[in-house]
Amino acid sequence: MGRPPRPFRVISLDGMGDAIVTDVDLVHGAQSGDVGSLGLLLARHQADMRAVALSMLGCGPDADDAFQDAALIVLRRIGELRDPAALAPWLRAIVRNSCRMRFRATTSIPVENVEVLISTRGEPNVEELLDDHALRDWVWHALGELSPRLRLVTMLRYFTAASAYEHIAHLCDIPVGTVRSRLSQARAKLSEALLTTASLAHDDVAVQEKRCRQEAEETLRAARRGRFAEALTNLCSPEVEVTTMKRKRVQGIDWLLKTMDRELEAGVRQNSANVVIGRDVVIWENSLITPPDDRYDCPPTVIWMNFLQADRVREIRLFHPHRNENVPCRCCHGHR
Repeated sequence: MGRPPRPFRVISLDGMGDAIVTDVDLVHGAQSGDVGSLGLLLARHQADMRAVALSMLGCGPDADDAFQDAALIVLRRIGELRDPAALAPWLRAIVRNSCRMRFRATTSIPVENVEVLISTRGEPNVEELLDDHALRDWVWHALGELSPRLRLVTMLRYFTAASAYEHIAHLCDIPVGTVRSRLSQARAKLSEALLTTASLAHDDVAVQEKRCRQEAEETLRAARRGRFAEALTNLCSPEVEVTTMKRKRVQGIDWLLKTMDRELEAGVRQNSANVVIGRDVVIWENSLITPPDDRYDCPPTVIWMNFLQADRVREIRLFHPHRNENVPCRCCHGHR
């Protein structure tokens, strides 16, 4: 998840009387890490930004998506605005470029003599937002405002190796078209949530993340020490349901124990590489270290999607995001 967030301020306009907070003031505040300034800035200009999208794409989901993409780009790139007085044309340029992405054009758009440092390759990278602007707690608070279905596809898309639509569809057991629809809804609602929660107090996500990362590492260490059953018993509810790589559903931890034993006997090791936390799910990304002479070619990564209930894991879904279907995998072979 990147480096720890730096402290940020949250402004309050209460008691300012007739004082006018200008766009320049808000840009300076946002660039110094002021969450309230950034939220107010977007709220102040969202009508104008939407108007640009509507003028280029007309009424419909494409215009909405272009606006939401542009809002996320602003969150990520506000530090690159060199002239705060040029905020309005800078915002309009971002929306235009987002709309142009919808046309799949490769040429840049004139920006009214303002130098704009915008990267428009692919979808906005929310993880960069967390790292570049140290707004992790704010973003995770906004993610928590999404429904569980929208939150899950967003976490997978932006924070894990299972980011392809096909991967998300497999893990969520939904069609690819549904993935696209939910991501579109999530982008819209996430931008709204960011605006409405900018001035609120947010939990320290780093503390929760550290605890969950330690839990993942300790569970895998316990497996190597022959104490995997004990670790899983402490981690999971007795009725835990496991969905295997082949989408077979099994009750209890026996399948996990047998599969892990099989891997360890062959010299395959799982190491915790990334942990992504949500309100009701914790996603483990574990790297798989395979002996070079093993006839089963395991993929480099395995995803553990752990659904929580009362702080215990009630469901686990496993998935290899980079598996070659034509090559046998030890994790899948024999325990389907």
